Amino acid sequence: MLIAGKYHASMMTLDAESLRSAMRAWSAGVTVVTAVYENQKHGMTVNSFTSVSLQPAMVTIALQQNTRTHEFVLKSKAFGLTILSKQQTHLSDVFAGRMKEIEDKFSGIETETLVTGSPLIVGGLSWLDCRVVQTFDAGMNTLFISEVLAARGTGTGDPLIYHNREYWELHKLP
Repeated sequence: MLIAGKYHASMMTLDAESLRSAMRAWSAGVTVVTAVYENQKHGMTVNSFTSVSLQPAMVTIALQQNTRTHEFVLKSKAFGLTILSKQQTHLSDVFAGRMKEIEDKFSGIETETLVTGSPLIVGGLSWLDCRVVQTFDAGMNTLFISEVLAARGTGTGDPLIYHNREYWELHKLP
């Protein structure tokens, strides 16, 4: 109930499944966020990523707090972000944890580094190497505001798109 511009405390909070169902209508590109801490690498598939500013160059990502990638990004204060191409659905699944039999997510995957030492996946459409400048607790996630220290990518190629729990291809309208 809305009372004088404020929500009344008796309002029920939305359950997670209702929000998850509604968010299935949101289409997003697919990225892998990677970090290294004490010579260990970890990464996860993420679609909660956006550009915040061009000057200074800043992006934001949201990571679930109970993940190893979150721990590594928080401790190292850096991460790499690879924007995946449509040919990289397998990598998205690996880093999303859908391939439980794969223990080392980086096994057989060619990576490179730019500035921070965070691994970036070769073959992606673009790569961003980022330094965390600010964090905010956001429910079960942490929002990382980050400065982009280095970026590569030409804007060419076909992105991997995720919509309604499936991968899609992007097609230009006539």
